Amino acid sequence: MFLDNVTIEVKAGDGGNGVVSFRREKYVDKGGPNGGDGGAGGDVVFVGSRNEHTLSRFRHHKVQEAQRGSNGESRNKRGKSGNDLEVRVPLGTSVTNAETDELIGDVTEDGQRLVVADGGTGGFGNAHFKSSTRQAPLVAEKGTPGDHLEVCLELKLIADVGLVGLPNAGKSTFLSVVSNAKPEIADYPFTTITPNLGVVDIDEQSLLIADIPGLIEGAHKGKGLGHEFLRHVERNKAILHLIDAYHDNVAEAYTTIRSELDAYSDKLASLPELVVLTKIEGLDQEIVASLVKELEVAVGRGVVIGSISSSAGMNLDDTLRQLKDLVHAPVEDVDTGWVSAEKPPEAIYTLDDSQESEWQVTKKRNRFIVTGTKIERFAMKTHFDDYHSMQRLKDIMKKTGITHELDRQDCQLTTPIVFGNPEIGRLTLG
Repeated sequence: MFLDNVTIEVKAGDGGNGVVSFRREKYVDKGGPNGGDGGAGGDVVFVGSRNEHTLSRFRHHKVQEAQRGSNGESRNKRGKSGNDLEVRVPLGTSVTNAETDELIGDVTEDGQRLVVADGGTGGFGNAHFKSSTRQAPLVAEKGTPGDHLEVCLELKLIADVGLVGLPNAGKSTFLSVVSNAKPEIADYPFTTITPNLGVVDIDEQSLLIADIPGLIEGAHKGKGLGHEFLRHVERNKAILHLIDAYHDNVAEAYTTIRSELDAYSDKLASLPELVVLTKIEGLDQEIVASLVKELEVAVGRGVVIGSISSSAGMNLDDTLRQLKDLVHAPVEDVDTGWVSAEKPPEAIYTLDDSQESEWQVTKKRNRFIVTGTKIERFAMKTHFDDYHSMQRLKDIMKKTGITHELDRQDCQLTTPIVFGNPEIGRLTLG
């Protein structure tokens, strides 16, 4: 079954806990701390695979969970890190956070790895906190939880050329003749109900062509499953617009589909286009020339108009060569002015450490809420039911200035202090 849109749950592995342990051996009266650190949790990684063509495997596997890190052990033994969970997805898969609608990334190349959920970090064991003034620390950290989120997977087929046109325009017949694809073909509309891919060889080069099910007026609004089909044209490098020569009004047939492409997205509207009349094998050349003139008025300048017969093999090679030239022509990025036949390098973004160190104290009713990337991370690692672990967190609050800010806002010794929103844990200054 072809499935190109699905929502699943991904859960990275939690980090393992550090442990409190001391060396205990014969003739060793007071052994030092030797509690090991916890192992890191595994990531959830989506890997592009050219052998995957649909998202149907997720239909009955809605939860993808990586392995948890193991806890540390005595004798400074670090816990084993959890294994990453590698999930194969088809090329052209977009991954979006279902809650925020933020794009996490696109998987567009074979073997490309996209980390969708980061595993938690392992907590430090008490051996990590030994110092000249702290010979027997009783503190160990909890491992932090791994990312847990819902993601939307949307498959947009990656092809060089997308075939568009009204139902029964001859798209499937064209693809079956010029490529190795075997789409269903019949003499009635809507024979094709799922996209098909075919590889075409021309002049020692190959083109990947996608046959998109026939579009109808209102497709950009979702009519006739328009949204389900139009998304597959977005990633194409060029459009082959096929028009049935026997249509009552070929110019109207063109403008109907063109309007839908323009209304769906600016990116789709800007793709280079080749317009071709189909099924001309039974028509006089004068009639074909007349139909081409009708199209020229509707199409305008700059777009090549051709004519073919897939069943009779007429003008197919010329059409494929024109498509090859469109696909390999340099393109300009409208935002940057960058020109190339290849895609531009992706920008790399890094997180400023100063942003991580920022914190905020907010009074709400009868409690104070402390938020901030770093302080919340320390709170996640704190055992709030352990005195020594709580004292360590209080020391960190003093060093970062949080305690001073709480005093300034008249925080009492018994007033609850909550970390994170939603709550990670709470304590009091008393």
